[in-house]
Amino acid sequence: MNESDPQNEYQRLHEELLDSLDEEFEAELEDAVMDRAATRPEESYSDSLPRRVYFRELLRLQRELIKLQSWVVENKARVAVLFEGRDAAGKGGAIKRITQRLNPRVCRVVALSAPSEREKTQWYFQRYVTHLPAAGEIVLFDRSWYNRAGVERVMGFCNENQLEEFFRTVPEFERMLVRSGMHLIKYWFSISDEEQQFRFQCRINDPLKQWKLSPMDLESRRRWEQYTVAKEEMFARTNIPEAQWWVVEADDKKRARLNCMHHFLQQIPYSEVPQPEISLPPREHEKGYKRQTLPEDVFVPSVY
Repeated sequence: MNESDPQNEYQRLHEELLDSLDEEFEAELEDAVMDRAATRPEESYSDSLPRRVYFRELLRLQRELIKLQSWVVENKARVAVLFEGRDAAGKGGAIKRITQRLNPRVCRVVALSAPSEREKTQWYFQRYVTHLPAAGEIVLFDRSWYNRAGVERVMGFCNENQLEEFFRTVPEFERMLVRSGMHLIKYWFSISDEEQQFRFQCRINDPLKQWKLSPMDLESRRRWEQYTVAKEEMFARTNIPEAQWWVVEADDKKRARLNCMHHFLQQIPYSEVPQPEISLPPREHEKGYKRQTLPEDVFVPSVY
């Protein structure tokens, strides 16, 4: 067996690294296109975060998130993070950057659809409870039980008695979770009226993002002030010491992502878990083994 060429191995490793970084650039491409397409003369981008700084910090924070992940598994910790905010506030983008380098068996995202007819007859929190983290898990809720205080209230999907029962119940429900040893963190992504309008317009004009706009999203735009009133009461009645709200200023997407990731890491008392040194075992070769030739028609055509 020929010895591997060190130069060739180096080149392959270099290409693998570039491919990994391409994932980051690909994820950011839509933002870059949107920024260049934007014509907002009233704003100055002189204070925008340099892309080199953004990517450097993003990768640094993602390395820390991997350490957090190892600590959660090692200590059998349970972490639940709620992401709330207006439509187009950037919750999904922040969640995507948090989970991008993590093991999906450890860190998973919960984004529930509208409740079924059966679920509507259950205790309100019941369908969320089944998705809470077990030992060694991180669960990110892309919207949560706070739907009742927001969209359900504004759109008339719940009545006043149901809303009042929610406000009476949710503080004790969250205290129970915290007393059980769960880390519960609640984020509200805050954007301005003008920024939401701009992002909605970008989605309307972008065929790759039109799917993100639902009739409910468009109606929420019309009811901006009603959502503001709902948010203010939600904060007033559910911002408890055991599980307080944290507001992420999100008009600048990149800063919002980095700030949220940095803050999240500060909320968990993790430490680096020593990892065993890894080395590849020697490949075994069975005498007499002969690899079978696959038929040509099972291969995906090489179009590119």
